[in-house]
Amino acid sequence: MAEKPPEILIVDDEPQIIRVMRASLPPRGLHVRTASSGEEALREIGNRMPDLIVLDLVLPGMTGLDVCRIVRESSQVPIIVLSAKGSERDKVVALELGADDYLTKPFGMNEMIARIRAVLRRASSGEGESLLQAGCVTIDVAKREVRVRGEEVRLTPKEFEVLKHLVSNAGKVVEHRSLLKAVWGWQSAEQTEYVRVIVNQLRRKIERDPDHPKIIMTVPWVGYRAERVS
Repeated sequence: MAEKPPEILIVDDEPQIIRVMRASLPPRGLHVRTASSGEEALREIGNRMPDLIVLDLVLPGMTGLDVCRIVRESSQVPIIVLSAKGSERDKVVALELGADDYLTKPFGMNEMIARIRAVLRRASSGEGESLLQAGCVTIDVAKREVRVRGEEVRLTPKEFEVLKHLVSNAGKVVEHRSLLKAVWGWQSAEQTEYVRVIVNQLRRKIERDPDHPKIIMTVPWVGYRAERVS
């Protein structure tokens, strides 16, 4: 029996985007479902959860950010956000809400497909140790649970991946580009603001004093280091 192709839910109110996605993704082994509004997207998700969501930020009625927020309350399904806006603020808000990646319109279809495959690959990856620990931080990789000083901490998917990568390399300096490639893929190797946003969010959740971190340390101009603190 042939393996079922991944289902991609495209949420966009631009007919041209929908037409191009419907024409381009199936020949690459990706099944396409579509929604033209946030409300329709939530109905589609409620009927059957897709393997990945491509979500436009600007939608009639409910915004893409609203959809992202609602989905993240109950699901870790991968989300790639689309927007005609290229400002850093848009990226920051999307990442803070738990988006896995970000593309600015107009985009090339080859890049879109590469990003979809990279996000799906990372979402299904289960390699590595099942339990990671660095001082007061314990990560159960299989359960995707994080405890800091014995207390469970709720993280977004990207916060989890960044912390997991840093803790698995505790005591070592992880360069910006290395962290970007490990968590976002090679396409995002220059997007250092991604890492800055996620690290700032992590510090607010796991540090006693986020302004004077003891767990995730900044190595100026190079990257970050997870300390072996207790």
